[in-house]
Amino acid sequence: MDVRVNAAISADGKLSSRRREQIAISGERDFDRVDGLRAESDAVMVGVGTILADNPSLTIDESERQEQRRQNGQPENPARVVADSHVRTPPDAAVLDDSAETYLLVSDAAPSDFVAQMEEQGATVIATGENRADLASAFQELDSHGVEQLFVEGGGEVIYSLFEDELVDRLSVFVGSLVIGGRDAPTLADGDGFIEDFPQLELDTVTQVDDGVVLEYDVLN
Repeated sequence: MDVRVNAAISADGKLSSRRREQIAISGERDFDRVDGLRAESDAVMVGVGTILADNPSLTIDESERQEQRRQNGQPENPARVVADSHVRTPPDAAVLDDSAETYLLVSDAAPSDFVAQMEEQGATVIATGENRADLASAFQELDSHGVEQLFVEGGGEVIYSLFEDELVDRLSVFVGSLVIGGRDAPTLADGDGFIEDFPQLELDTVTQVDDGVVLEYDVLN
């Protein structure tokens, strides 16, 4: 499986404010770029924190891209994947509608009633790991379902976990022209943080988009 991470951050590396509310960091051209990346993917992944904060549908915005996918024999929207080790996905979340297939990645400790509720909503629940979803094992399961190109849109906890497990192949970062600040504001890669064996990146391209730049990196796992 090829895993691409994408995020929009402020000039000081923040995904949002300390209130963890959605902030417009990029503009229309970058939204269109992200929509194109979704259209090229088999599945789009976020952490449950993003679901709780933004309630995104994770579907393609541009109808022409959806039509192109149909012509290619693909579903009009990529599948949705939610990393939810602590089973916090609400039953009315937008990602549980019938716009696309949805996978929930949980741990083996997920309560059976939660699993039943999510499956009743149409989601496929993949349980791996003792107390936290084992992303490497879950990705193997996703691969068996035909997910070869996975597009990850955050948040910081999920992105850190993917780097920690050496699962990221490419990183795209839009850096916007604003400063958010705050020691408690989420960053590109939250979690415990690395103190050695830092993930190494190789810069591929730098492109000005809107009032910011997109940095494209290959990840040297």
